[in-house]
Amino acid sequence: MSKLRILLHRNLVLTRAIPRSESARIIGDVVRDRSPTAAPPWRTTSFRFLDIYQFGNKEAIEKERARLKDEMSRGYFADMSELKQHGGKIAMANKTLVPAAMAVKFPTLEVNSSTGGTLKLPICSEENESKIALLCLAFRANSQIMIDSWTMPFLDKFKESGNIQLYQVSFVDSWFLSLRPIKSLLLRVMKKSNPANLKDALQRQVLYSFGDHYDFRKQLRILNLLTGYVFLLDKFGRIRWQGFGMATEEEISALLSCTSLLVEET
Repeated sequence: MSKLRILLHRNLVLTRAIPRSESARIIGDVVRDRSPTAAPPWRTTSFRFLDIYQFGNKEAIEKERARLKDEMSRGYFADMSELKQHGGKIAMANKTLVPAAMAVKFPTLEVNSSTGGTLKLPICSEENESKIALLCLAFRANSQIMIDSWTMPFLDKFKESGNIQLYQVSFVDSWFLSLRPIKSLLLRVMKKSNPANLKDALQRQVLYSFGDHYDFRKQLRILNLLTGYVFLLDKFGRIRWQGFGMATEEEISALLSCTSLLVEET
């Protein structure tokens, strides 16, 4: 067990988002560090099985076929090709806030903290005072530097703000790493590797989402898993602004400006 923990710790300190392509080899070599260029030439999917009662359900079967076709048509090579073309900058970030009447709500996402707690994002409740949130998504380790390019200026600007939340979510698609005992071990390791929280009003919460995320990604139209995604949500959980890849100075200025406007609205 100690050897497993040491190997897991070495990998997880270096990577906060673990590729799902390692699942076929995880038992043999636990977890090996993988850069984007060292990843396999195809995108493997999580182990999923239709419920035995669904075999006679034509709608369920057709839905699964559509999913397989969709994921097979969009693999690692396509993601890597895009990354080389634009460095993960799928599109330029919004310059202004999306009007509240046109904004769509961020889909519900269940996440785990390194302390073992579970919560659902976005946090919107009539009983508790909801807060503005910057929600950052990283599906692969290489996108972590992209996420940092957004969060560092954001933390510096709003560190004294008590009505803003910053969530950084790393996705773990591997079925093996999602097993309860392995999942608990990973969270304990990550608790030690995460930096100590600063005594600022605004704090970055590093969270992890385990399991299959296909439907979640479809709702947000996320295709490329090698880039980072940033969403600014209002207190109702609606997406009012979004960014991709590495942040530019102009985009950082827009993010900070839009966040200030949302603060004024609340």
